[in-house]
Amino acid sequence: MSELTDVLEAIDERASRDEPMALATIVSTRGSTYRRAGARLLVPADGEPIGNISGGCLEGDVARIGREVIASGQPRIAEFDLTAEDDAVWGYGLGCNGAIELFVEPTAGAVESAQRLRAALAGEPTVLATVISGPRTGRRWSGTDGAAAAALRDATPRVVEEAGERVFLEPMLPPMRLIVCAAGHDAIPLVRQAAELGWRVTVADVRRTLLAHDRFPGAHDFCDADPERAAEATGPDDRTAVVLMSHNYLRDIGYLRSFLDVPLAYLGVLGPRGRTEQMLAQIERPEAIDRLHAPAGLDIGAEGPEEVARAIVAEILAVTRGRGGGPLRGRRGPIHEAQPPM
Repeated sequence: MSELTDVLEAIDERASRDEPMALATIVSTRGSTYRRAGARLLVPADGEPIGNISGGCLEGDVARIGREVIASGQPRIAEFDLTAEDDAVWGYGLGCNGAIELFVEPTAGAVESAQRLRAALAGEPTVLATVISGPRTGRRWSGTDGAAAAALRDATPRVVEEAGERVFLEPMLPPMRLIVCAAGHDAIPLVRQAAELGWRVTVADVRRTLLAHDRFPGAHDFCDADPERAAEATGPDDRTAVVLMSHNYLRDIGYLRSFLDVPLAYLGVLGPRGRTEQMLAQIERPEAIDRLHAPAGLDIGAEGPEEVARAIVAEILAVTRGRGGGPLRGRRGPIHEAQPPM
């Protein structure tokens, strides 16, 4: 279950009991920050907050502000500037040195935000716009025109000025899809770890008895189509990763034929590179080896299904985010890509 799912479910639960709450959303950042725009923290009237906006450094202060918003019933902007190198800043116990701006809204705004987020994530890619200051503070809509088009194009949240109002534009893309072409024992941790990230996972295998929710509780759906028809049956797109790991040579050839020319975010094949090259030679596509991630996964010395699954998930994240997957200590420049200024 993803962090956003946790927050949305917590909003629904409290709304069903008519419990007051406040929702804090990071709308912009500057410098080095633990979380980026779009991270959320739900503040109940009583109890611990749900979500994460700073790794624990600011949650207490934001919870206090959230309860003030609950009491007043009025949304507000909260800013934390941690760029100064003095005792006041380092007294927070921070590991970051940046600034964040949050939009904190009371119960009605939290409930509407949850409804809008669910609708946006279930549909076509769009941008959720929220007025965070100005005469219409709290008003929301979805769209893809104007400034929203740029936000959607680079998938980067931003705050823009429009007609005397500040508007937070948040691109909403469907969850990443993962198609695991196998239902063997080593597929279980891969499906679980992907589901924990909020990915929609499909498990494909001709062995129907293995396609069960008690075996794969995190799977969104199953596919028992013939390997040669797997792509047609599952309908992947450019936000889909596919991993071939059946350990059956003929079935893997079928899956490879099916997915090889489909525009995907990632296509990985478990097993030695030589085995994949042999399969490609057999289907007369040897040149395609450079487009595959074979063997699948980052080189972390993984041993056993759990570690191999972590290596594969990490490589999918790196590939889809345009990163090399190397150690951060070797990176020159910011860890996160620069966002539009606050």
